[in-house]
Amino acid sequence: MANQEARALAQAQVETGADRRDMNIVIVGHVDHGKSTIIGRLLADTGSLPQGKLEQVKEMCRRTSKPFEYAFLLDALKDEREQGITIDSARCFFKTSLRRYIIIDAPGHIEFLKNMVTGASRAEAALLVIDASEGIRENSKRHGYMLSMLGIGQVTILINKMDLMGYDENAFLTLKAEYSKFLESIGVKAASFIPVSGKEGDNIAKRSAAMRWYQGPTVLETLDGFKNQPLPVNKPFRMPVQGVYKFTGNNDTRRIVAGTVETGRLCVGDTVVFFPSGKQSRVKTIEEFNAPLPRCVEAGKATGFTLEEQIYVRRGEIATHAGEPRPHVTTRFRAHLFWLGKSPMIKEKRYILKLGTARVGARLEEIRQVLDASDFTRSLDKQQIDRHDVAECIFVLESAIAFDTSDEIPQLSRFVIVDEYDIAGGGIIREALEDKQSWVRDKVLIRNARWERSEIAPEERAEKYNQKATLILITGGRDVGKKPTAKALEKRLFRDGKFVYFLGIGNLLYGVDADLKATSNNHREEHIRRLAEVANVMLDAGMIFIVTATELTQDDVALMKTAITTERIETVWIGEEISTDLECTLHIKSFRTPEEAADRIRALLVERGAIFRPE
Repeated sequence: MANQEARALAQAQVETGADRRDMNIVIVGHVDHGKSTIIGRLLADTGSLPQGKLEQVKEMCRRTSKPFEYAFLLDALKDEREQGITIDSARCFFKTSLRRYIIIDAPGHIEFLKNMVTGASRAEAALLVIDASEGIRENSKRHGYMLSMLGIGQVTILINKMDLMGYDENAFLTLKAEYSKFLESIGVKAASFIPVSGKEGDNIAKRSAAMRWYQGPTVLETLDGFKNQPLPVNKPFRMPVQGVYKFTGNNDTRRIVAGTVETGRLCVGDTVVFFPSGKQSRVKTIEEFNAPLPRCVEAGKATGFTLEEQIYVRRGEIATHAGEPRPHVTTRFRAHLFWLGKSPMIKEKRYILKLGTARVGARLEEIRQVLDASDFTRSLDKQQIDRHDVAECIFVLESAIAFDTSDEIPQLSRFVIVDEYDIAGGGIIREALEDKQSWVRDKVLIRNARWERSEIAPEERAEKYNQKATLILITGGRDVGKKPTAKALEKRLFRDGKFVYFLGIGNLLYGVDADLKATSNNHREEHIRRLAEVANVMLDAGMIFIVTATELTQDDVALMKTAITTERIETVWIGEEISTDLECTLHIKSFRTPEEAADRIRALLVERGAIFRPE
């Protein structure tokens, strides 16, 4: 009953709240089309500048014999003033009688276009600037397409520099007709087209006397006419886990799961399920810093909560409500990608995909079609994705993540691709696809939901044993010394005081797997699945578990990672040549004695933090 009352109160607050929230808007356009000038005008004409700032900039221009421009108000960085272009996303604020605006100046220069992926993704509305004297450029079309792809529905087009065109109505109408046709082709309907002059202030904050033929709203009136997007409190609860924080002072034993609620609402007593692991528990408390503890928390709120039963949850998982539709969990999906990297995206290369707080290795599996966003030519047979291409493609990930598609919960469908150390592309997930581990994942989700948890937390076992529970997979060809190495490692770790156990794959084949035909390759996946389940029990007990198997493949390990937390697995290949597609942690090409090989694996465990305070 308390939960229902808390939910009803929260809902009433949402429904009765006035539409006066801050609004994020993004302003985009080709380089030198006048974005910064328009922003400077908005700041000046609404009295939003710091006191004396306008006079200070004008005096600087007088002293340097430069003509004053409103764009200089935004040029806080020295190299921006030198280059005359905006090179990074800038945020500034102005306000009207209705609301305060946070305006994101998304870069227009082609070298800095990639920053718009993150700039525009937080916006509720957009202003797109086109120079009336220069016309529609390639970036004008690219920006329009990206706004469409990111789902920004409130878009107004500003035809700027009308003073250079003698305030000619026909020039405005021609550009309006041309760009309207383009927007229609990508499924975007502009809220309005406004003829403006940022330099002279025409139709920015006040109506232009030089363009009496235009009877529509000013830029400020248009912005105040935009609607704040309602907080998605009525959608299923989603909170990407930012981190899990444990307190040790003053006998504080809380473990707080922290993150920002993207959608939905959560109340004390609710059952939460974390994906992709499928682990669940009940919310004990919702935490608040220096404030009374709330009963509920909803979309848009950064928060933390504690659980009644302690479970191992990691950054990158998504907290959901047990009684609501769950997100997709898979290693494969179909996406629309906008590529901005200097090097083309190719199938053979490993990239990093970041979605929410998750970060995972990714590869391009298939290119369905490629679209040039500037001229809309399509290609069905390209073998790579070039800079500025928009591609429909399929990605395969190294481990499963949780997400929603763009037509379900857009916030949980947006991702970026990192190439080396740079953000090189961004996109949205359109469809979840089955992968080779789907049949195992369903079993694991049921297992985790019904798992009887020990009252001893994994951290307690790790502290007691001076080690992290770890699965060591020692593989390679036949007769290369896998078992002698595993036994030598087990003996060495045992003498170090570690909690360790070695299991040869044959021990399973004639025991746990006795009902399967050991000689049949048809049962290989089931053999691996059962091995993973045995390993999961051993790891839950806090053990370093050593397993030997012949010529494991990447698919074998991917299947095991479906049942076991990824960072708990280390793979070691023994032998000169790696004869499968396995991407191993350690490759031991040769050794003189099993003890020497064992020492190298032990050194790996120290390096990876699996062994604490080694002797």
